[in-house]
Amino acid sequence: MIERYGHGGDLETAAEAYGRKETDFLDFSANINPLGPPKQVQDHLEQALSSIIRYPDPGHRQFKHILSRKLGVSEDNICVGNGAAECMSLILLGLYPQSVGIIEPCFSEYRQLSEQFDIEVRSVRGREELDWRGAAEDISELIQQVDMVFIGQPNNPNGVQYSLEELRMLAEKAEQSNTYLVVDEAFIDFIPEEQQASLLRELENYPGTILVRSMTKFYAIPGLRLGFTVAHPDVIRFMTGKQVTWSVNGLALLAGEAALACDGEFEQQTMKLITEQRQALVQGLSALGCEVSAGEANFLLVKLPESWRAIDMQRELGQRGILIRSCAMYPGLGERHVRIAVKDAKANQVFLAEIERVLQNENRE
Repeated sequence: MIERYGHGGDLETAAEAYGRKETDFLDFSANINPLGPPKQVQDHLEQALSSIIRYPDPGHRQFKHILSRKLGVSEDNICVGNGAAECMSLILLGLYPQSVGIIEPCFSEYRQLSEQFDIEVRSVRGREELDWRGAAEDISELIQQVDMVFIGQPNNPNGVQYSLEELRMLAEKAEQSNTYLVVDEAFIDFIPEEQQASLLRELENYPGTILVRSMTKFYAIPGLRLGFTVAHPDVIRFMTGKQVTWSVNGLALLAGEAALACDGEFEQQTMKLITEQRQALVQGLSALGCEVSAGEANFLLVKLPESWRAIDMQRELGQRGILIRSCAMYPGLGERHVRIAVKDAKANQVFLAEIERVLQNENRE
């Protein structure tokens, strides 16, 4: 297993494990836009490289100003963070709940961060018949038992959304229970806007609901780290009161400003690629005897054929220069579950060819 730190994309560990250079891998274990950063972002960073001699703006003012106009919310409703993970950390530090609820399987940082801050974690399990979503009644009961609930929208690792009606119901339940509802929308940008189920336009109705988004995945800048939270101004003040000065570096802010200034072509190209290639992966993997969950994001939860464990497939593909994410450690899933990122056609074809060879070799034995 190469998830030494609990996440995909660990090329250094993979290089040690499989005796390859970090640059020699096709990385399907990290869910980053296969187009890479927009050219506008790359050009802007090259031109702005000399700015590293200056401190970044601790108030993130220019980026926040542009972001507020794009989202249609007040700057007072925004907290900018060093990736979505820092935003989650600031939520926990600023609001300091005594108990947190999660719906497993889910992003491991919900539990990890809570336990780092000595917060009790309670959980309910997603149901396979719901594509690993939590049942509405189970989440409602959880909301009444804790001070804060995290929910992925779309959820990682299964990539599915809850409906807008379900989100409204849960947000109302959270208001009634005096519980914060944290909706992690880190991957929502990979879903066409008309299909996104988000409470962004309705947050004024739910002051206890907090949205977290990431710019590192869609705009392919994970090495820079950039994310933000949209919430009631009181929540934002609690969060920023716990934030380390200059936690968001200057180049990340400049990259974010350039990304928000893109003309829409990059977004359209991304949607087209992800939609087409996700379907190609689903068809290819299904033809090889794998079970694929009906995800909407830029990754797929896959259950391998009966004779295969995730750790074995990960090793076989890793030795061939392809990295996948084992999901065997996700509570609620099994030893046959893996997560596959959606990449471009060329990379996906290589992946499908290699996993087919692995399966055929096993069958010949």
